[in-house]
Amino acid sequence: MSHYTRREFLKTGIAAGAVAAAGTLPLAAERQTATDWITLGKSGVKVTRLAFGTGSFSGQVQRDLGQDGFTRLVRYAYDRGIRFFETAESYSEMHRMLGIALKGIPRDSYRLMSKVTTHQGANPQEKFDELRKLANTEYFDIMLLHWQHSATWPTDTSRWQDGILEAQSKKAIVSHGASVHGLPALRQVPANKWLDIAMIRVNHKGTRMDAEDYATDGPGNVPEVITHIQQARNAGLGVISMKLCGEGTFNREDRKAAMRFAFKNAGVDSVTVGYKNSAEIDEAIENLNFALA
Repeated sequence: MSHYTRREFLKTGIAAGAVAAAGTLPLAAERQTATDWITLGKSGVKVTRLAFGTGSFSGQVQRDLGQDGFTRLVRYAYDRGIRFFETAESYSEMHRMLGIALKGIPRDSYRLMSKVTTHQGANPQEKFDELRKLANTEYFDIMLLHWQHSATWPTDTSRWQDGILEAQSKKAIVSHGASVHGLPALRQVPANKWLDIAMIRVNHKGTRMDAEDYATDGPGNVPEVITHIQQARNAGLGVISMKLCGEGTFNREDRKAAMRFAFKNAGVDSVTVGYKNSAEIDEAIENLNFALA
């Protein structure tokens, strides 16, 4: 087969034939954006690629805004097209503040994810009911087992896994997964049949990412993390990334690079970012749109 340069292509007149046949060719793929709705693997839950996180320094950044300031920020994100909001039991007051901020917005127009702390003595159903009441919602679209950081977490949390499935049968939870920290915990994710969704730390520098010690201050093992993310995706799991901004330590260029790395190199489905003002929301949307371009 002959290989033509663009110059040769135009000279030979092949271009004219291609133009004539253009009506039979498929249209170019539509451009992807930060606020597109995407499906998180086998969970079937649709979320926007970019989420609104409420856990910056365990929610301190968001709490410091006060309810009125936080509500304005949530509404700004919603108006910009971010329709995926996440919080956790350990982010003191954030379920309540998020519930107030979202009050009056049609519930079917956004998705809500919570993360539950897997205390040994707590009753799962009572805890889910408590969190739903605080968040002023009849159901959570996603419930994650929060901060799983040992190799034995799949067996250690069996009671909570059963509790989530029971809550799903009652329509109080739609789908489920786990938030993992450290390589011993992450290594259990790809082959875990209970999981639908995994929340995993991702950035290009390995800052606050997974290592053998889940609480290390040193760099994480980026190549191994990426390998497990890809294995999880191949197993049908939806993957949400966190710690994209190195827990607030990255500058603008690193935040831009981290966003591109998460989607183009790691291959995550969605990413959660914590914000303290509207400019950070605008930047995150811009960074993700650039990453997807």
